[in-house]
Amino acid sequence: MSKKKILNYFLIFIISIFTFNASALENCKWNNKKGVPCLTISKTPNTSEFNQRSVNKIIITKQDIINSGAVDTNDVLKLIPGLDVFQSGQKGQQTSIFTRGSESNHTLVLLNGIAINDQSVTDGLHDFGQDFVQTIQQIEIYKGANGAHFGPSAIAGAINFITDIDYTNSYSVNSSLVENIFRNNSIDGNYSKITDSGWHLNFKGAANQSETNSAIAKGNEDDSSKNYQVNLNSVKWISDNVKFKSTLYSRKTKADYDGSATDEKGYVADNRMYALQSGFEHKSQNSENNLILHYHNYDREYHNATYLDEYDSESLVVKADRSTKLNNKFSFGYGSEYKYDWGAFENRGSYTASTKGHMKDFGFFANVGYKINENQILSIYGRTDDHNTTGRNQTYKLNFIQILGKFKFGATHSTGLRNPSLYELYGSDNYGIGGNTKLNPEKSETNELYGEYNFSETIKFTSTGYRAKVFDRIESNAAYSMHENKLIDINQEGLESELLFSGNNQNIGLYTNFSKSRKANGQAQARRPDLSYGANYSKKINSSIYGPFNLNLNYKHTGQFIDYDGSKNSRQKSTDLVDLSIKKNWFGNILSINLTNLLNERYEKPATYSQDGRQLKVGFSRAY
Repeated sequence: MSKKKILNYFLIFIISIFTFNASALENCKWNNKKGVPCLTISKTPNTSEFNQRSVNKIIITKQDIINSGAVDTNDVLKLIPGLDVFQSGQKGQQTSIFTRGSESNHTLVLLNGIAINDQSVTDGLHDFGQDFVQTIQQIEIYKGANGAHFGPSAIAGAINFITDIDYTNSYSVNSSLVENIFRNNSIDGNYSKITDSGWHLNFKGAANQSETNSAIAKGNEDDSSKNYQVNLNSVKWISDNVKFKSTLYSRKTKADYDGSATDEKGYVADNRMYALQSGFEHKSQNSENNLILHYHNYDREYHNATYLDEYDSESLVVKADRSTKLNNKFSFGYGSEYKYDWGAFENRGSYTASTKGHMKDFGFFANVGYKINENQILSIYGRTDDHNTTGRNQTYKLNFIQILGKFKFGATHSTGLRNPSLYELYGSDNYGIGGNTKLNPEKSETNELYGEYNFSETIKFTSTGYRAKVFDRIESNAAYSMHENKLIDINQEGLESELLFSGNNQNIGLYTNFSKSRKANGQAQARRPDLSYGANYSKKINSSIYGPFNLNLNYKHTGQFIDYDGSKNSRQKSTDLVDLSIKKNWFGNILSINLTNLLNERYEKPATYSQDGRQLKVGFSRAY
């Protein structure tokens, strides 16, 4: 039977969307003092009560992560409509995410509501291939311009990693079987304790080692990667209304890194990152106050026989915010955030350079939610940022919601900006391209229309249309050996639609995503597929032969896209990927069987970099 026929049969029987359960446990993080696991954390940072309803977000819970069988974050995020994941090879390689066709550095990455994008990277983006999901309690995805909501760099969206306390002690062991050899192994554990003095302590740790073929499609070199991560969380209630929280997040990775489409030997990349975050939360009947102190450090080194590149960055953030429900009509919130970044760049090879620099940003934000009546809500967000090189800039967001019986309608107008990274301001590389302290920030303007129709309690249809424009994009210019603002605008538009059915212990549905990202002259943006669609089927099955087990089946089609293969522009073929996951209770353990790329699709994403073929992963986990 051909691959095409298999896919046709698959789509006939399975019409689903990869949707995560967003039914939150209200105020879970305050009410779980007795050690009940907080499965879903519902509060969105920097919002007041009525504005919560205007926030369009996707929640990926801890249980969703377990069911997916994922090891790193891109394994989960690649299944989300509107997110395109590009990994330069296999495990351990650079991974970028394009949200709604925008640049990868237009997605702000947060740790418990604080930005953690690496400012020493070329564009200030985040490498999603380095993060384990085993040490994450919850992932929140926000699509659309959210600069006024979260701050600079959230032009296309934001992804928030939450490292809350997990009171369920557990461990798991997984191994991938590729071509009859165990080549991808991981282990993780979780341990919690409540001390006699009232401290809630939680340790999460994970390690992974993989051996893969060359990231380059036609290469012969074997690549390898190692990844170790630790997450320590502590909570103590000072009183019934005040609690102290602290998180230490650390990771260390080492991977063979192919330098380019033609440089198979490339580099060995040593990456180290750690973040320390502490703060107080105060909650009364109608208000909530937060004070957070955050520090993180990135230390990256790339080396081979002739080159040594070192990139270091440090960030210090102090943030305070307050949200209040004034009455049954009004809620408002406000706060301020100070961020200091420092970086150093060292290049020793054909081009030698040593530079360093810093930047400061002070932001003030506020929001107001007005409940016009039970069926109408108006939300307003505003933020101003004072940056030491780009000056003072403002962003805002307006959102209106109307409910008419089973129909829900929403309209949003928002702006965003991205300040240049430390690297773009002060950095250097082996090609002689340096920083430019006279750069202007990138800016954007976005309009969205949202509709939702509930056919019944079990069937729901949603659709979102958007148009966006990005101005003053920052790019490197080899001719002038520096970064500069480009005058050509980027136009983006798209339509996202989802159909979901749930009931009888199963979820079935469908999603489609049309997205166009073009320069003002009509030229298509690289690595931006215009079309994607997918399906999912999940069900709890009671078999008379095998007993009860959980089944998850996912399908995603990614359309053709333009890419640069090192010598010319090329069109990459569309892909059809199918993943199968089975979980079963086996003698007190949870046995998991995951088949990724079930049809053994051979493809390059990006061009010249081959991706994993069919993989079988077997794992065991146990809670105690």
